[in-house]
Amino acid sequence: MVCDVCLWFNFRASAAAQTMWTADEIARLCYEHYGLRLPKQGKPEPNREWTLLAAMVKIQPAADQACNSPDKPAQVTKEVVSMGTGTKCIGQSKMRKSGDILNDSHAEIIARRSFQRYLLHQLHLAAALKEDSIFVPGTRRGLWKLRPDLLFVFFSSHTPCGDASIIPMLEFEDQPCCPVSRNWANNPSVKASGNLEAPEDKRKCEDPDSSVTKKMRLEPGTPDGVAHHQSFGNQESSPDPPSVSRCNLTTEELATVTGMAPSGAKVVDVYRTGAKCVPGEAGDSGKPGAAYHQVGLLRVKPGRGDRTSSMSCSDKLARWNVLGCQGALLMHFLEEPIYLSAVVIGKCPYSQEAMQRALTGRCHNISALPKGFAVQEVKIQQSGLLFEQSRCAVQVKRADGPGRLVPCGAAISWSAVPEQPLDVTANGFPQGTTKKGIQSLQARSRISKVELFRSFQKLLSSISEDKWPDSLRVRKLETYQEYKEAASAYQEAWSALRKQAFGSWIRNPPDYHQFK
Repeated sequence: MVCDVCLWFNFRASAAAQTMWTADEIARLCYEHYGLRLPKQGKPEPNREWTLLAAMVKIQPAADQACNSPDKPAQVTKEVVSMGTGTKCIGQSKMRKSGDILNDSHAEIIARRSFQRYLLHQLHLAAALKEDSIFVPGTRRGLWKLRPDLLFVFFSSHTPCGDASIIPMLEFEDQPCCPVSRNWANNPSVKASGNLEAPEDKRKCEDPDSSVTKKMRLEPGTPDGVAHHQSFGNQESSPDPPSVSRCNLTTEELATVTGMAPSGAKVVDVYRTGAKCVPGEAGDSGKPGAAYHQVGLLRVKPGRGDRTSSMSCSDKLARWNVLGCQGALLMHFLEEPIYLSAVVIGKCPYSQEAMQRALTGRCHNISALPKGFAVQEVKIQQSGLLFEQSRCAVQVKRADGPGRLVPCGAAISWSAVPEQPLDVTANGFPQGTTKKGIQSLQARSRISKVELFRSFQKLLSSISEDKWPDSLRVRKLETYQEYKEAASAYQEAWSALRKQAFGSWIRNPPDYHQFK
């Protein structure tokens, strides 16, 4: 029987774990892990490439804290349990029905899928009754729950793409990109195509690979490695670009962004996101300056001429904040979803209000969720530490070096698992995979849908059928889609979220989930 002092300790330790760390400590831990634990393979080519970094950090009370010392100051240990790098995602034409390709290789998504691999390993430990698992038995047969003294913090070196990256730019700041001319929307070629988001000049301005985009400089007195944005417009294609500060915007158009500015500061523009509004949403105005974007919308990640089906990282993080990070499959074994306690962002253009709007504000009024599910009040903080292989940092180091600065084409996955923790991919497959080798088992990322499904099936086969959770005993399940649909509580929560907030969410057709 657990003593009252121990119960008080667990409560106190859990509360302490939420406060006994700083954003800089989380960022430093992740940067050190990236430098020491990840190999050179898959990392950016020095002075030519950049990448993004994301990770999941486990926070728990220090092991040496005794249960009989409730007055002793609480200490916590911090451990990176998954990590991801990457900037790419594949277009719709490259998607595969076999589940063996990574559709989305942005760092945040790689880190989360790596975290699911870690959770599967921890469930294996729990099922084998190993004491070092993060899970303890739940109240219902076959179900587990997270130890009460543990929590998870999500780290990203940059604000998530999509809504969280639509950040107001004030009059005294450098412009984020070349201004959009007043008469751009009246251009006959734009009107004829009906495309308000793809004029050539604007694409050059937003393209992170463009030579006119996002040159960086160090301000006097700026700490080493911390850069401020300075952008240069394409003067050749726009001979007389107007100053954004002269744009005449209505009160309504500015209302969404001026609310994020310090009192009295003038918002003249916004940092732009390359993520496009999904079909069915209102869409961006494309107007000059601060009214260019409409905030709060669902967005899809851009592709190189081939539209993607991958929702923005802002949208996915908002979804995880309601449904948990474990996904539908693992919910079969869990009594409660695995939620993030905090999100920490590295040094980059940042708005606390934009982050809160994107990650929690859009789902604030969701109701009628099944038991165990709830909209989380996740803690959001920014670190003052810059990722050394971010675009900002690399641009400063290379100064005016030859060639273009380009995003790294590879993605790295790392999980805190004993066997083959690393996975390096490019274009959705393990790096080095040839066209001939795509059908082989070696041409599968360990965090692809089909491989995570195989790990799930392996976990299930290690447990005697009389100890299976009820959700897996109702009927015989075979395909990936059938197993996902059988997680009834998760699907009910997802349905409520779509109906009440994310009705335009792009979902892949069921035939992409029919593999076994």
